[in-house]
Amino acid sequence: MDTDFLTTAYIDARARLHRFATRMLRDDEDAADALQDAYLRLRCRGDISSDSEARFRLAAVLRNLCVDRLRKRRETRLEMERFDDGGYEMPDTDAAEMSRPLRSGLTSLQKRIISLVADEGMEYSEIARQLGMTVEAVRMNASRARARIRENYKKLNR
Repeated sequence: MDTDFLTTAYIDARARLHRFATRMLRDDEDAADALQDAYLRLRCRGDISSDSEARFRLAAVLRNLCVDRLRKRRETRLEMERFDDGGYEMPDTDAAEMSRPLRSGLTSLQKRIISLVADEGMEYSEIARQLGMTVEAVRMNASRARARIRENYKKLNR
């Protein structure tokens, strides 16, 4: 029977890693998403050969994801400061056209949630309030949408 080092390390260190991510991001939901993304990235690679390697890689990938999220927040804040008139800048049509194949197969609700999260940078609690859903339902739909986008991306790059 094969030992799944990654899953074992994830289960053992989940609470500690979640606290670490929460301290970095200062947002519990964002920390949970980052932890899930870190696990999924390593799961897709599948080249972990020991328990210590799994623990190290989980921590390293989680740290990098947290830093990326913090940078994205800062860039979004700076971008919003540039548009002091409060207006909305239309997205680049080429970028919108390019993302269409990646978002195919999503339900209309998933497309809306992904658009609000990725394009507008809204928090799950804001989206839940706006759509009349629970935060958990929004998070699950976003997770499923990201998984579908990932599948579509892999299909396009084969």
